[in-house]
Amino acid sequence: MVDITLDNWEMNRLDTLAVPAPAISATPAPLAGTSVATPATSTHAAVEPKAPKAGGLRSLLADFAMTLRDIRYRRGGSEPSTGFDCSGFVRYVYKHALGKELPQNSASQYQTGTQIARNEMKTGDLVFFRIKGKRISHVGIYLGEGRFIHAPSTGKRISVSELNEGYWAKRFVGAKRPNVLS
Repeated sequence: MVDITLDNWEMNRLDTLAVPAPAISATPAPLAGTSVATPATSTHAAVEPKAPKAGGLRSLLADFAMTLRDIRYRRGGSEPSTGFDCSGFVRYVYKHALGKELPQNSASQYQTGTQIARNEMKTGDLVFFRIKGKRISHVGIYLGEGRFIHAPSTGKRISVSELNEGYWAKRFVGAKRPNVLS
């Protein structure tokens, strides 16, 4: 038997995916010293919930990514139980938060989506770096306010860094917006 524990973010995520519960007919008891107006009965049909807008998807993505902080780095890793490398982390977040598949490695991820100017980056956009040589070799998820979350390197854990930190600023190549966020 597997014991599964959900944190508040996961519970809220499940609530957004769940089928709406039937309306409760009981009237809540008023707080001491207050009165409660009884709502009129509506004859309108139930309205179907709309799909979340890009802003909602962005928040969902960032919130989910933040739940994975402190998971260790592992080259080639793509699961929380074993650890993540940078592209495995990004793929996992997009797959599990939005249900969207991204390419396998950071160089391939850089080839997809729309190029975004640094001053137009939004939460959920992907940020890319050249760590060694001329090829794209690192990716993270932009969180806003100059911060991004990523799986840095061997011996480290998923963490939030600043784009303006010397190390990252020198190696920053650009940002892409995956099609799901466009």
